[in-house]
Formats: sequence, structure tokens, C-alpha cells
Amino acid sequence: MARILKGAEVVSALHAQLTPQVEALKAKGVLPTLAIVRVGARQDDVAYEKGATKRAETLGVAVRTFLLDEGATQAELLATIQAINADDAIHGVLLFRPLPKRMDDESVRAALLPEKDIDGITDGSLAGVFTGTRRGFPPCTAQACMEILNYYRIPVSGRNAVVIGRSLVVGKPVAMMLLQQNATVTVCHTKTQDMPSVTKQADILIVAAGRAGVVGADYVSAGQTVIDVGINFTPEGAMVGDADFAAIEPIVGAITPVPGGVGTVTTTVLIAHVIEAAQRSIKRG
Repeated sequence: MARILKGAEVVSALHAQLTPQVEALKAKGVLPTLAIVRVGARQDDVAYEKGATKRAETLGVAVRTFLLDEGATQAELLATIQAINADDAIHGVLLFRPLPKRMDDESVRAALLPEKDIDGITDGSLAGVFTGTRRGFPPCTAQACMEILNYYRIPVSGRNAVVIGRSLVVGKPVAMMLLQQNATVTVCHTKTQDMPSVTKQADILIVAAGRAGVVGADYVSAGQTVIDVGINFTPEGAMVGDADFAAIEPIVGAITPVPGGVGTVTTTVLIAHVIEAAQRSIKRG
């Protein structure tokens, strides 16, 4: 039986660290504040917004919402972002994407200041991840993977890590973050040949394939740690990961559940980034 790496325990530990940080900021007259920018009302965006708002309120972080209707123009969205950039009372921005197809995603992302980009969507933030300079912030889901490894004291330095997926949301940034902790990293993707032969050699396997149950028993070996980033839904409405949990849990050493794993930690990481952005704003003066 594998060790189940539950996100709730990680969240509890993070809350214990973050609560006194918020209190210290408030004592200095700084209220850490998150701006949520949403165009339209996609069901998954609204659900995530509710979760992020609830987590922020729990930690004493303020939330300001900027809601544009589905028919909003790109100019209106850019004006909103520019107003947020200029508002020193706002420390972090969560911009829901994908944007409507008529909008130029690259231009919108470029308009956001990296120091307020708490979810790693700007080129400046991603450059910080790749250079290790911490300009901006890494994507929250990638950071959540690392928080889980850290909390459960899974050794990273000197270990073989395999990442399935090469997106800018998880795959590439988490690979860089693993490298920064001295792992030897291999990135697999749709063109990788004989992927199971690669993944079986991993000590740590990060699964961000974007397809339900793609990682089965033939992909894993005894003693591995599997971090499943996937969020998929069966025809019956059940949430499942990218790994076939029932098939691989009896084989591996540790695994995150879906639900209750990486996703649980992600919103707390988001709020942690807002708090850190507020702390950085004080240092900048």
C-alpha cells in the first residue's frame, strides 16, 4: 500500500506559516490584497474563484474582483489591468484564462506587471522560474507539487525525476524547480518513444499529461513517488487524475490522490504568493 500524500496536511502547515505573516503585514499598515480578473462566467473559473476567495478570507487576505462581461473588448481588459498595475494597494492578480478567442492572450499577459503576477503567466515570471531569480512568481500548480514534496520530506536532491507534460503551466516550470533542487530531470511528452521505459526509472514522477488514467501500472515501479496533477471528469461526473490510481497505488511508494492532492494545495499557494508580493512591496518602498 502506498503512502497517500494528502493535500489537506500541506495546507494546514502552510496556514500555520502564513497567518503570522499576514498579521505582521497588517501591523505595518499593509493589507495583502488579491485582484481577481475574469471575463465572462465560465463554470470552472467561477468555481476556482469561490475557492480562492474563501481561502483568502480564511487567511485574512482581501479580495477585489474585476468582472467583465463576455462581450468586453480587449481594450477594456487592458485598461483594467493597467488600473490594477497602478494601484499600490493591490499586490497580486489572478487573471482567468483562456481568454475569449477574439483577444490576444500574449498582449494581455504582457500588460501585467510581473511583480503582481502571482500565477506565473507573464514572460517575466517564467523567466524568473528558469533563472531562479524569483522575479514574479512560479505557476501555482507547479509550486504546489514542490510544496507537497517538501512537506512530506520526499528527497529531491540527486534523485531522478520524470515529468510527463511540457506545458508552461506545470511541465516546464516544475522541471526547472526540480533542477533547482538538484534533481536529474527528464521531460516526457506526446513524442516520447516507449515512455514507460523512461518513467519506470524515476524516483519522482510528476504526471501532468492532461488525459485521464494515461499512467497505468506499466508506467511505474516499486518505491516511486507519484505526484498526479491531472483533473479530469468521468462521464458519471467523478473527478479523476491523469494516473490510474487503483492500478498504480499498490505498486508505488507514495502518491497524491485526486481529488484531495495537488489541487487542494494550489489555492493556498496562490494566497501565499499574494502575501509574499505584499512583503516585497514594502521592501521596494
